[in-house]
Amino acid sequence: MIHILLLLSLFTFTTHAAVQDFCVADVKFPESPAGYACKPATVVTVDDFVSTGLRGSGNLSNIIKAAVTPAFAAQLPGVNGLGISIARLDLAPGGVVPMHTHPGGSELLLVTQGFIKAGFISSANTVYVKTLQKGDLMVFPQGLLHFQVNAGGVTAVAFASFSSATPGLQILDFALFANDLPSSLVEATTFLDDATVKKLKAVLGGTG
Repeated sequence: MIHILLLLSLFTFTTHAAVQDFCVADVKFPESPAGYACKPATVVTVDDFVSTGLRGSGNLSNIIKAAVTPAFAAQLPGVNGLGISIARLDLAPGGVVPMHTHPGGSELLLVTQGFIKAGFISSANTVYVKTLQKGDLMVFPQGLLHFQVNAGGVTAVAFASFSSATPGLQILDFALFANDLPSSLVEATTFLDDATVKKLKAVLGGTG
């Protein structure tokens, strides 16, 4: 009898517990490691759950001939706290997304146009590379270095979904050569010569 009463009291408690349907990002405030603060539900609208930003191509007139258009929590507040997000990738002929990582989430890439050679490197330094075409998927585990290269003569398009509302991004080339890390330290840690390091810094806007 005591067991039945305990079960009934637990059921009553859980059915009256406060359940939060969503936590729409309040982007007026800084993002914390736990995500954005929640907007009051009274000011949430349908537009917080809708993005139209992925309809068209991003700007491909840059050094890597690539554009990534995100729909992360900052752009699509409704994904805040849900552990999901998406981005559009456009790669012009000759375009490349250099070696990079997403420290906050795994990536699932779906090619919708053209051909993309993609790959990642495991922590054991094993390389996994495949040329993808329309309809193909490839997964990149969280935190591992990976890349995408246009493998055809036309602009390639893909959509990358993530297991985080804010997966983060660090591009290896920019981390090494687009900041003020002294050239001597770059040379010591990469085994590159001084002329090569300074050339890459000049191309990518680094100093030091």
